[in-house]
Amino acid sequence: MSVPLSILDLVSIPEGATARDGIAASMESARLADRLGFHRLWFAEHHNTPNLASSATALLISQAASVTERIRVGAGGVMLPNHAPLMVAEQYGTLANLHGDRIDLGLGRAPGTDMMTAQALSRTSAEPQAFARSIFDLQGWFGDSGTAHSSPILSSASAGTNVPIWVLGSTVSGASIAGQLGLPFSLASHFAPDQIDDAIRVYRETFTVDSPTARIEEPYVMAGVNVMVADTDEEAAREFTVIEQMFLDIQSGQRRRIQPPVDPATLPGSGSNPMLRIKAVGSPDTAKAQLERFVERTGVDELIIATYAFDPAVRDRSMELLAKAWF
Repeated sequence: MSVPLSILDLVSIPEGATARDGIAASMESARLADRLGFHRLWFAEHHNTPNLASSATALLISQAASVTERIRVGAGGVMLPNHAPLMVAEQYGTLANLHGDRIDLGLGRAPGTDMMTAQALSRTSAEPQAFARSIFDLQGWFGDSGTAHSSPILSSASAGTNVPIWVLGSTVSGASIAGQLGLPFSLASHFAPDQIDDAIRVYRETFTVDSPTARIEEPYVMAGVNVMVADTDEEAAREFTVIEQMFLDIQSGQRRRIQPPVDPATLPGSGSNPMLRIKAVGSPDTAKAQLERFVERTGVDELIIATYAFDPAVRDRSMELLAKAWF
């Protein structure tokens, strides 16, 4: 299969572990992903979540880039309403100066947290026009002049780095914004599966190279998939209950760290959470076939996988088995 395969990491914290443990395990997985041939590794911004340590994406990216050699490393994404765009330009420009042209910047409009925490973090508007203006300014700060398009403010830390920008989204609205801006689109199908086909269609229909923000010649879609690969289908199904329990906790308001796997039959609805239906779970052959069917149905250009495991060794084993089957 020629479609590139990438990894989305939220730096999970298992029950009984600490954020330090989760970050250390994430960095070991980054080294492994680099060796196995995955295309890119992205960290997703989340706040006020007891089971995730992916709040400071720029710091995680810098550390991951330091322990890898080839893989692209970036944010999937930075939730722009939480940040001053100039600060984002300075941070990601500095990353590019430190680590070269392996840095990606994915931008989203959601807060990545609850409303109370969003208010504590809020710095810029999430409205589409404001979002587009911020992207235009960021491109100016990343450009040769290092100056924003809407002001004479100079960012010497980011000038000339030309960090590529992606638009993240889970709906037709987000897809339309990405298309109108002429930028690559990362679709959050791994937790928001309801509008996948419509979102991809709208993105391709609205894509234009005439926008002043356009940076690619044709539409490019990367879609998220929940993945757990093990030696057998049964073993993979059991390990997949880790993320199923996580989503049940979200729905019930229970604030726990990542829980150990359980018998799938013991979960409400036998684990058939509709939010997680975009998945590839099973033996290497089973998971590969599921991913291939998804690519054939959607025509996406790249896959980015999310794998949650109570034991980091299980996640790494899943990556190894999938890489052997896919590459």
